[in-house]
Amino acid sequence: MRRIGVVVNPIAGMGGRVGLKGTDGKVAEARRRGAEQRAPDRARTALESLADVGTDVKLLTYGDPMGEGIARVAGFDPTVVGSPATPDETTNEDTRAAVRAFAEADVDAILFVGGDGTAVDVATTLDELDADIPILGVPAGVKVYSSVFGVSPRAAGRIVARFSETERAEVNDIDEDAFRGGEVVTELRAVAEVPVADQRQSAKQLGGGSVESLAESVANVVEPGVTYVLGPGSTVGAIKEQLGFDGTTLGVDVWRDGEVLARDAAESDILDALGDRNVIVVSPIGGQGFVFGRGNQQLSPAVIRQCDLEVVASRRKLDGIGTLRVDTGDPDLDEELRGWLRVRVGRHERRLVEVV
Repeated sequence: MRRIGVVVNPIAGMGGRVGLKGTDGKVAEARRRGAEQRAPDRARTALESLADVGTDVKLLTYGDPMGEGIARVAGFDPTVVGSPATPDETTNEDTRAAVRAFAEADVDAILFVGGDGTAVDVATTLDELDADIPILGVPAGVKVYSSVFGVSPRAAGRIVARFSETERAEVNDIDEDAFRGGEVVTELRAVAEVPVADQRQSAKQLGGGSVESLAESVANVVEPGVTYVLGPGSTVGAIKEQLGFDGTTLGVDVWRDGEVLARDAAESDILDALGDRNVIVVSPIGGQGFVFGRGNQQLSPAVIRQCDLEVVASRRKLDGIGTLRVDTGDPDLDEELRGWLRVRVGRHERRLVEVV
């Protein structure tokens, strides 16, 4: 029987759709802006996938809202190893306490639900305990750049149930204050034991080759009356420069007919700015290939469904990716987006790439 410890960071990802680029220290502000929890739903999807595999599994988890109720809804009868000190206001110390309890209970693996910050809490706690317990993340945070996550909640559930080999992987975190200011400052925080699996995401690669001619080609074909929703990243940032404005490098800006309608926009700002015809312009994350669901949760299913899609990338970036991925939080929309997509890679060139 495989014994798996499950811990959920219930506030992970709350800052994404409301434009906060993270939730560390910003929970009250996220709630003020109308943010809703996304981690519980993603945890349930992962655990239902785990249950579907049908392997002999025993779950250990933390008390609500950090896993117990979700595990029961998914069909498990978990062993509860502890509870958060203040259920209405969980902290990273609650996550660390859960990991210590899992280690004491000698679990075979830890499945955590959150983002890079949660991954750091789990991995560094195991380091302090000198415990080589494999970990795997269910992607639920705004920042999900480390290579310790499944590519989707469903994939994470399958992986933790079936893996037979492990390897070492880096756990990186980004300074959220610098991130909100438009700068990516990464730091290696730990190296963790993780399952070997094709459906585990790669680490984010920073930088993607020359984009000047690509940016110019996109700027030259903008159409009057069309609303352009311009995603984060340096590639799309170059397009913003070509359009004549200083965009938010790590945020979403909305532009139409020479006017910036929304800068560093939340989901609600984008929806308010949309017109009769709308185009999302995004670039995949280098190394991972995610078009939606990593660092751009403002581009929600409600936004995506009202827009055409233009994916742009340098040739170098695509060469290092191979395939594209989507994780919008809406399984039906993910399925609609899968298939072959023409990605603009130069002034006149497009490359056919599969969204898997």
